[in-house]
Amino acid sequence: MLRRMPGRPRVGIQLPEAERRVPIEEYLAMARAAEEAGFDSIWVGDHLLYRDGGPERGPLEAFTLLAAVAAATTRIRLGPLVACTAFRHPPILAKMAATLDEISGGRLTLGLGAGWNRAEFDAFGLPFDGRAGRSIEAYRIVRGLLAGERVSFDGEGHRTDDAVLLPSRTRRVPLMIGSTGERILQATLPTVDAWNVWGPWCGNDPAGFAAQNERVTRLASGLGRDPNALGRSVCVFTAIDLEPGEEPVDEDAPPLAGSMTEIAGGLRAFAEAGADEVILIPSPNTERAIRAFGEVLALLSR
Repeated sequence: MLRRMPGRPRVGIQLPEAERRVPIEEYLAMARAAEEAGFDSIWVGDHLLYRDGGPERGPLEAFTLLAAVAAATTRIRLGPLVACTAFRHPPILAKMAATLDEISGGRLTLGLGAGWNRAEFDAFGLPFDGRAGRSIEAYRIVRGLLAGERVSFDGEGHRTDDAVLLPSRTRRVPLMIGSTGERILQATLPTVDAWNVWGPWCGNDPAGFAAQNERVTRLASGLGRDPNALGRSVCVFTAIDLEPGEEPVDEDAPPLAGSMTEIAGGLRAFAEAGADEVILIPSPNTERAIRAFGEVLALLSR
């Protein structure tokens, strides 16, 4: 993951997931708007189905959508936020990532995580219990394959026999782990490029992020990893340009809101707390809101 410029975090945007139904033409218009507005990255959630007491709903498949986004843009980085390692056999996941990186011209950051939404695991026949251990195995397989290694692996949840990615690759795909779990962090921090945390897990504020970030720094140091070599990113719920009657995406996570200057100041506060990149989860999540954030990005660059 690229490190931030002094005094300014890199800023990404997550496209809508299942908040509303979005036609593919609108997704691509939003992606182009993000690139034009000056965002550094575009992210797509990786889920299959939501059954959480509200209307049953599900998003488009993440990697297929990201391939379309890659074809519609030229500069902006992109990735899954984060790819659930349970949804795809690890060597296939690595193959998909390598192909997506090729389509995008080397713009992929591969976010990885163990998953949390039991309803989608059950609905699609995927084992939920023990997913942390299987996710660690998947990380090791994916990392090896994307590094150009031939991988033979015989674990409790996954097996490969002399797997290799062809055609051979000349670029590295940066890996980002999305987790606060001790076991997963212990296994991945020695080698992963970046760490990501979901805003509501740290109160959606800089102080909460700083506490989580310091924990990751301590863990990395204890594992012999130079903390300065580890990228840090945080997903932040934001509200801008709300129409009357529009509500934030997550009512339990007070969004970063206010004037353009106040929002820019909030993003700088996350950078001061240690974030190299702030990934916005906007309310509303529309092309209009993305273009409105262009003013915030301009303020950050001054």
